[in-house]
Amino acid sequence: MTSGTERFLADNIQSLAPSGIRKFFDIVSERPDAISLGVGEPDFDTPWKMTTEGIRSLREGRTFYTANAGLIELRQAISAYLTERVGNTYDPKNEIIVTVGGSEAIDLAFRVLLNPGDEVIIPQPAFVSYEPCTIMAGGVPVTVDLKADNGFVLTPELLEAAITPKTKVLLLSYPNNPTGATLTFEEAATIAKVVVKHDLVVVSDEIYTELLYEGEHVSIASLPEMAERTILINGFSKTFAMTGWRIGYLAAPRVLTEQMLKLHQYIIMTAPTVSQYAALEGLTGNWREIVEPMRESYQQRRNYLHHALTKMGIPCYKAKGAFYLFPDISQFGMTSEEFALKLLEEENLACVPGSAFGAAGEGYLRLSYAYSLEELKEAVERLERFVARLAAETE
Repeated sequence: MTSGTERFLADNIQSLAPSGIRKFFDIVSERPDAISLGVGEPDFDTPWKMTTEGIRSLREGRTFYTANAGLIELRQAISAYLTERVGNTYDPKNEIIVTVGGSEAIDLAFRVLLNPGDEVIIPQPAFVSYEPCTIMAGGVPVTVDLKADNGFVLTPELLEAAITPKTKVLLLSYPNNPTGATLTFEEAATIAKVVVKHDLVVVSDEIYTELLYEGEHVSIASLPEMAERTILINGFSKTFAMTGWRIGYLAAPRVLTEQMLKLHQYIIMTAPTVSQYAALEGLTGNWREIVEPMRESYQQRRNYLHHALTKMGIPCYKAKGAFYLFPDISQFGMTSEEFALKLLEEENLACVPGSAFGAAGEGYLRLSYAYSLEELKEAVERLERFVARLAAETE
């Protein structure tokens, strides 16, 4: 029997492991001289015209609650954006909710969809919150291991093999964190056929939509019969360098958004008003002029870091989107956490162990290139020294 205050805690929350990213960076925080390639956050400032609009909203006293679903003007702008980028028309009044980042949207989706015991298929490596959010909503995560030699893409065969009578939801995340993988139209279409065949619903996290370096973004929601069974999640954190503003959104059929809005009303009320005005400024006018310089810079950094890893003899899938590389460090005979800790200890270089993104991430390391080229060059020098020493030790 549990004694002390712990006896008051819920079992499902106690069973959750802490975030593998945050756990590791608690250690990093104690090393002020460390170079970090770990944080999944743009190094750009929020575009000034958006920040200015946020400041103006404060000065003009626009600090009250908005509608629970968000400013109607912002929802209209999101609807127009999705029509352009996804090809679907979402009713801004009833099919879009502005959320506190994409994270709230993920939580809302799972809590509305899942009954106790319902299974959620989660392709891995994957963002750290998907499994815990499934468990907290009473669902059962079912993971599918993806491989670098297939571009970390979910295939219809892998999906079919994971489906059981209890399967209800498929979680998709493309462009992917941590691998940078994307889906082609053909790949998305084959997945959609399986989803329709088994009458599943998809939660599609598309937060990195605009950080794409090869091909075109394909939302599974845009395919035949999929809009009615997809909750599309996106936001402003990555695209507009607005992580601290905590502003995201979801789009889905009205029957789903009506239920998610109830949850949103009770636990959040409304997303921050100042953040909504800043986001609205970003989506009005030519938003591509804001985004494109950042995207081009990330692509340059990706190319540099991928070339450096290849030169070191470290296999690495060349990411097509997001701002991460996921090199294979299994040749060094250590777990990913052992490698990351040893690298931090010996070279003061911080990266995230691949195991933080699920069992399929073991043997990999996540490197973020949302840092300046100068920082990346210094990081590469440190990694080169470290790898050279490991090679010498095994000779």
